[in-house]
Amino acid sequence: MIKQLLTMAMLSIVLSTQVFAAPPKAPARGDQGEGPYDRLILRGVNLINGEGAPTQGPVDIVIENDRITDVVSVGNPGVPVLPNRRPELREGDKEMDLTGHYVLPGFVDMHGHIGGSAEGIPAEYVLKLWLAHGITTVREPGSFNGLEWTKWHEQQAAENTIVSPRIIPYLGFGMNSEEPIFTAEQARDWVRATKENGAKGIKFFGARPEIIAAALDEADKQGLGTMMHHAQLNVVRTDVVDSARMGLDSMEHWYGLPEALFTEQVIQDYPADYNYNNEQDRFKEAGRLWQQAAAAGSDKWNSVRDELIELDFTINPTLTIYEASRDLMRERQAIWHDDYTLPQLWDFFEPSRYAHGSYWFDWTTDEEIAWRKNYQKWMAFLNDFKNHGGRITTGSDAGYIYKIYGFGLVREFELLREAGFNALEVVQAATLNGAEALGLEHEIGSVVPGKKADLVVVAENPLANFKVLYGTGHFKLDENNQPMRTEGVRYTIKDGIVYDAQELLADVRKIVEKAKDE
Repeated sequence: MIKQLLTMAMLSIVLSTQVFAAPPKAPARGDQGEGPYDRLILRGVNLINGEGAPTQGPVDIVIENDRITDVVSVGNPGVPVLPNRRPELREGDKEMDLTGHYVLPGFVDMHGHIGGSAEGIPAEYVLKLWLAHGITTVREPGSFNGLEWTKWHEQQAAENTIVSPRIIPYLGFGMNSEEPIFTAEQARDWVRATKENGAKGIKFFGARPEIIAAALDEADKQGLGTMMHHAQLNVVRTDVVDSARMGLDSMEHWYGLPEALFTEQVIQDYPADYNYNNEQDRFKEAGRLWQQAAAAGSDKWNSVRDELIELDFTINPTLTIYEASRDLMRERQAIWHDDYTLPQLWDFFEPSRYAHGSYWFDWTTDEEIAWRKNYQKWMAFLNDFKNHGGRITTGSDAGYIYKIYGFGLVREFELLREAGFNALEVVQAATLNGAEALGLEHEIGSVVPGKKADLVVVAENPLANFKVLYGTGHFKLDENNQPMRTEGVRYTIKDGIVYDAQELLADVRKIVEKAKDE
């Protein structure tokens, strides 16, 4: 198995699952969270429904057990609510007066690792940070702590016996195989076994084209989702267009996309002394890759864009995870590190030739400038893809490169705004688009009757400023000309259970304080 895994791009992550014990599982939910209720009414809110509709309010939202059963307009802004329009409060009902608050669908993080075994990150820390930032569904890309460990959290989250978003476990291609996968039939056997073992999908890093083609075909037959990080070790033979034609559902990050846009070459232009195992080489040259791709609006650009859209392909860019490459100081000095970053996670982030994503051996101004230019072209493609009907989703890949769970996804929202998405398009990417990509659009992703009661409640208008969603809030002056911070998300509702987001954040701060004292 190790020989096979050596072909994977995320070598250090995968190897860590072979060496280290899985981190601590999440504890029992206990008395955290209230509900679900036979009938719960959220009164007087401003609704952003996730389907592209503008804000509507005031509305009352009726929830019965774990389902939204009604959304009722109860008046007009700036005047008293009309009592005769309100859903009637019945005996035994629970109501929450949230007048003026904003309600959105629960966010979907399409690339969320539940901590790394090498770093020893407890699941409780990750899961509570996610929920505290309004994340109610997470696609776990790879299950590198072990499929059984991830499935345990999936099941407990489904039963709401732990404090956790909904977990969708994918398994890294080849994991748990007793021998290297060299043939198409071996690939099919592995996919069938993965289905039997309970994974919901597969994450690929690359392999020979005939192996990938067989695995993708079998995954489709088995009803498994598929995602791929198109690693540089295999991308020459299988770029994004190649894999999409084979049936891949979604691409992660951006690897494989600029390579599909090459017109002046076939292989990335590497320096002669480049070594992929040197992560500064790897990420330094990745910062120059988009400049080798076809120009925006060119025939090549348009043909790649249009074919991916025709194939109903999903791009999950995770812009946030590479941001330190264009501004290392910003990410190292983020205000949440003091209270919310575990010391062992901070140690993992710091420069190291062994830890994946810790490639700051000698990061220079020129590297950052190259990455800024990279982002400009990358963002232009994402915006163009979206504008022509392509599906963009949100993912964070937090736990690497100075990115912290929950905080990283909110930053992804801001980066999509920078890319040219309007605020409602960002919300749709973070909610309904993710639900569609997971095949769960009939259950989650928007606030409409019949769907799961997965909701985010925030006091301020996130369409005006996504910073109000951060756990550390938004920094501004109060009415007395004094600096202050807003509180971030107030409540996250998952399956009809109401969690106090501020209570979850306090729990995380205690976890961090305890770790620092040990």
